[in-house]
Amino acid sequence: MNRFAFFDGLAYNVRGLWLGLRTPKLLFLGLFRFASVILITVLAGGLILRYHQEILAALWSKPDSLWLVWLWYVVSWLVTLFLVGMAAILSYLLAQILFNAVLMDYMSRITERKITGREEKPAERPFFPAFLYLVKQEIPRAVAPLVVSLFIMIFGWFTPLGPVTFVLSSVTAAVFLAWDNTDLTPARRMAPFRARWRLLIRTLPFHLGFGLLFLVPGINIILLSFAPVGATLYFVEKKDQGSNQGA
Repeated sequence: MNRFAFFDGLAYNVRGLWLGLRTPKLLFLGLFRFASVILITVLAGGLILRYHQEILAALWSKPDSLWLVWLWYVVSWLVTLFLVGMAAILSYLLAQILFNAVLMDYMSRITERKITGREEKPAERPFFPAFLYLVKQEIPRAVAPLVVSLFIMIFGWFTPLGPVTFVLSSVTAAVFLAWDNTDLTPARRMAPFRARWRLLIRTLPFHLGFGLLFLVPGINIILLSFAPVGATLYFVEKKDQGSNQGA
């Protein structure tokens, strides 16, 4: 195992962002992904803020006691902040599944052609079957990380291991967010899921390094928008190169 794989992951994430910003097509697609996530998040968050009183009233009616009103207001905004956070996560998943899966694959194809001069792919398929295939690939990559992370987080709420599970859920989210991008190229080449899963397990330090910056609020949306570029760079430079040397 490469002991510098973690730092390779960090480097490839930054390299992908830099290449994306310098390539017009990739810049446009990355900004479009960024704008789509922001737009859906704002719309979902706006709806929650618009109806947050009604939402809280369904959970806890405003008390008459002045001693409890202040607690009601605190709970009100804590619930609202939680729902806005969940809306941001669900908006990202919705954007991914509906159309960003296609954009991510297109960004990966552009990157592969730019770096290698060609694109290794199976036989061409009509658009609609290809779109369904991409969505089918994206759903487990997008949903599974969220389910695992939430399970770990909820487990921490009911055990004394809260700090440990918080770190574990963050690490899990980073790894799976990275895999969502590094899996694009082998999935497009019709590699079996089992082989792609084994590749993830063998390269966990790299994926942790690649996904660590996705945990930084604010810049994570920008980095996620261009992540397919760095992930494809990694695959064609490391994995394809390794396969050719081993042949």
